[in-house]
Amino acid sequence: MAGKVYLVGAGPGDPDLITVKGLHCLQKADVILYDRLVNPELLKHAKDGAKLVYCGKLPNYHTMKQETINHFLVKYAKKGNQVVRLKGGDPFVFGRGGEEAEECMKNDVPFEIVPGITAGIGASAYAGIPVTHRSLSKSFAFITGHQAGDVSAEHQWHHLARGVDTLCIYMGVAQLPTIAQQLILNGKSPQTPTALIHWGTLSDQRTVIGTLESIEDKVKEAKIENPSLIIIGEVVRLHHKLNWFEDEIAPNLPLVHG
Repeated sequence: MAGKVYLVGAGPGDPDLITVKGLHCLQKADVILYDRLVNPELLKHAKDGAKLVYCGKLPNYHTMKQETINHFLVKYAKKGNQVVRLKGGDPFVFGRGGEEAEECMKNDVPFEIVPGITAGIGASAYAGIPVTHRSLSKSFAFITGHQAGDVSAEHQWHHLARGVDTLCIYMGVAQLPTIAQQLILNGKSPQTPTALIHWGTLSDQRTVIGTLESIEDKVKEAKIENPSLIIIGEVVRLHHKLNWFEDEIAPNLPLVHG
């Protein structure tokens, strides 16, 4: 049987948020290469004998380099295996799925992309914050917190501050002071509502609410770190009204991270 690679989005954390197609791919996979933020519960769907390969990465510490991951995808597929690359969120939203797909194509390895729910949609929904709203937000942007330290991307802050209603910033806790400063300097009001969602969609989800000028202090006080999603925009005001998960569901679920 010819080998094939499936780049599968596992969703933002809650194992129930994986797609039906993604689950089917897991169940038939011979090899599963999975990331740090993938919920371990999903691996229970692997068939007996499936090879599980951990590819997790931490800030400033990579268990496995991207080049090695690319190599393994090709290697296992060329041996005739059905290979699942299981990634948190969506493979094409800050997941380097494009690079892995390119590597497969370069080596004549068949592949499929199985989209997943990205944190900007999933975590915000579980915090009761809609990224769009008819009267509050008609546009949104997903950006990475690493951009805050990228000199070549500094010109983008003007457009982000003035041209987008809702900003969803991935892995930006370390750069939070710079993000807030850049947005204010480029025209965003210091009073713009700002939220930080920690471990979004999981039982120990925590949401901190403030403004652009106050959120840094509030996050320090709450001792919040990554993985967290930052949401900036008027839609954050709806959190207290629409916070269905943390108030009603999460307290009755077992903790995922002690």
